[in-house]
Amino acid sequence: MRTSATREHIVEAALALVADRGFTATSVEDIATAAGVAKGSVFYNFGSKSGLFEAIITEGVGRLTAALRGAAEGLHGREALESLVTELLTQIRAHPDFAKLMVAETFRTGRSWQDSIRLVRDESMGTFAAVVAETWPERDPFLTASALFGATLLAGLEWLVFQPDRTLEDVRAAVLATVR
Repeated sequence: MRTSATREHIVEAALALVADRGFTATSVEDIATAAGVAKGSVFYNFGSKSGLFEAIITEGVGRLTAALRGAAEGLHGREALESLVTELLTQIRAHPDFAKLMVAETFRTGRSWQDSIRLVRDESMGTFAAVVAETWPERDPFLTASALFGATLLAGLEWLVFQPDRTLEDVRAAVLATVR
């Protein structure tokens, strides 16, 4: 039980720091201090800084994918698409540090966690791609899903960082207007 709580504190601290500073500028010592644990606890729980980052990505993508799949379940066409956009914005609001991390790290190459980042495309964007393929069979599903996912992600961050007075419905309407 304590190991699980320690692990969770480390993940939360690392996610906040890396989202703010970037992976390279965040040391294991910084993470340990922010989590209130010894530096050795980070290595004991994750093996390395890269192992910790990989765990953050894997857990975040799993959570996001499950939420998106749940949002689209039983829906079809535009109704499913609108539900996915709404759920992605909801997840961005609930987990802004993970959203920032996705934007910052998705297209960086040469990192040991590149395969885990690919999960964002294959799993989370794959949910969008399945709906796009059904809604617009003439379009490239992954490219169109990527455009929609990316637009929603960036609009969500714009909302949180620069226009926090907007409502989720305002942002949702703006994203969906680009699809119409």
